[in-house]
This record gives sequence, structure tokens and C-alpha cells, in this order.
Amino acid sequence: MHRTEIDAELMAAFRDGLVIPAHPLALDAARRLDPVRQRALTRYYIDAGAGGLAVGVHTTQFAIRDVGLYEPVLRLAAETARDWATRPILMVAGVAGPTAQALAEAGTARALGYHAVLLSLAALGEASEDELIAHCAAVAEEMPVIGFYLQPAVGGRRLPRSFWRRFAAIDNVIGIKMAPFNRYATLDVIRGVAEARAEERVTLYTGNDDHIVLDLVSKTRIMRDGAPVEMTIAGGLLGHWSVWTKGAVDILDRCKAARGEGTIPDEILRLDAAVTDCNAAVFDVANDFHGVIAGCHEILRRQGLLEGRWCLDPDEDLGPGQSAELDRVMREYPELTDDDFVARNLERWLA
Repeated sequence: MHRTEIDAELMAAFRDGLVIPAHPLALDAARRLDPVRQRALTRYYIDAGAGGLAVGVHTTQFAIRDVGLYEPVLRLAAETARDWATRPILMVAGVAGPTAQALAEAGTARALGYHAVLLSLAALGEASEDELIAHCAAVAEEMPVIGFYLQPAVGGRRLPRSFWRRFAAIDNVIGIKMAPFNRYATLDVIRGVAEARAEERVTLYTGNDDHIVLDLVSKTRIMRDGAPVEMTIAGGLLGHWSVWTKGAVDILDRCKAARGEGTIPDEILRLDAAVTDCNAAVFDVANDFHGVIAGCHEILRRQGLLEGRWCLDPDEDLGPGQSAELDRVMREYPELTDDDFVARNLERWLA
């Protein structure tokens, strides 16, 4: 086993809960990698207070693998983080594909200094539960693994509680990003980790961009052997947090404070509805997530971090009416944006 050891301080921060944005891909008008703006995004996330970066994931566009950009994009983020950050940053690499591909990608991530991999199972199609577990265990021999429950609307598959119980029992699994956008499925993951007796080793992160705030303040009590086990969701690894990231850091701090006090104030309930409303616009829920990545790009374009909202696939763009919805949520929830912060620092990040 290639035991990539995560620094104890960084691991403790991961366990406590971090803001981990899913890193987008900066392209120029010819849909080629724009290294200057790609570096600027990484610098923005670090200065905004993110505790980690997830690169090569859905928001980065899975198609980077088809155009030879997987290693260059991971390398650029890792080198920029090392050069720019004055504190430890948890670097998470997205890993996808059949087992041979996933192992090769994990090896690339390890060589570039990444700490863990976020493991997508979307490419395994109708593989059996036994086959999925064998795949996950093989990748865990290479790198610490964060599981990824991707919603079916964008290529994921339904995974039962039995899978998550067995997954959590794999020794080198350190966390799970729960992103099924489904409360029943989210509870399957939580209960599976508890049944595996892995709650001290496997940290839960929300990827449910439609339920961010309430996930972060929720406490789930699971009865195990007649005694209660309390499960919490520590932080977020989110596509939504690739925009307005400084605001996301404030949101997580507020949620941690509320969780620690044991009560959920009305302002947190209102915040949950506001964040979900913003997410509906950014992720283009009205058009079944057609503009999910373009929506993130459009916010970053408006702030000047990206030159355009281009995706690798020319057919990926904003959905009908999405631009107007973005206008609306930015007008109604200015306190959730970080436009002033970006404006003050943009020139420095682009230098």
C-alpha cells in the first residue's frame, strides 16, 4: 500500500470541517486551458479562506481526461497552492473511470503531492456491489479515499446503505462527500458509516448543494447496540462553493457555531432557504442542471476571474432564463456574494 500520510494538523482540520471548493476549469475563447486564470482561481480560493481544493472533479469537467488536461490541471493547482498558500491546504484529486484508469489517476495525484482522492463510481455502470467495493479497495491501496455519492441527474447511480457500510469499513477511507440531492439516500450514507463503526475515521461532508446549510447544522442520532451514536456533517466539498467562496467560509463558521450551541436560530433557517435559492440559479435547476457548470463560470466571469464561461463541450452553456435568475439572486442576496473582495484582489491574483 502506498500510505500517503496526511499531516496530523491538516487531518484534524479536515475532521473539524473545511470549505473545499470544487475547482472549475479556466478556458480561453478557443476552449484551451488558460493557465493565468486557472492560477488566479486557485489563489482566490486560498485567499478566501478555503481549507482545501478538489481538482479534476465534476465541476472541473470530467472531459479533461479526454483532451489530455488531467495531469496539467492537477499539476497547476498543486504548484499554485504550494507557492501561494501560507497555511496547509488539503489537496483532493478527482479520480474516475474503470479500475485501471482510477489507479493510474490516483498514482498521478500521489506523484503531484495530493493528499487524498475523491472517487467517482459513475463510469462503473451496472457493476455489482461486490465489484464496486473491490474497485474502491484497490484505489484505497494507492491513496486515502473520499467517497463520492453523485446525484443520478448528472451521471451518478443509487447506492444502498449496505454499500456505504462496506465502503466505510475500508481502512484507507477518510471521508464521504454526500451529493445524491436526496434525503433518504443521504441518510443511507450516515447510517452506513455508523453501522461500520467508522465514525471516528470517516468524516462526512455535504455535497448536497440544494441543502447546504441544514446539512451543516444537522445532527443525526443512530441507535447502535441499544446506544445512541450522534453523527454530524463536518464541512462541504461543493461545486456551489466554487463561487462566492469567501461567503461560503462565513457560512460554515456560522453553521459550526450554531451546531456547537445546540440550537438552530431562525437566521440559520432563513440562510438555508437563501443559499438554496442561489444554488437553484447557479446550477440551473429549472432546466434539469443543463447549465450547472456554465452557471458557476458565469458568476466567475462577471467577477473578472474568468474571461468567458466556455466549457469543453460547446453545447454546454447557460440554460434558458438562467442569466436572469442569476441577476435576481445577486440582487436579492448581496450578502452571500463576495464581489467586493474579488474586486480588491483580482489584479493581484491575475499577476
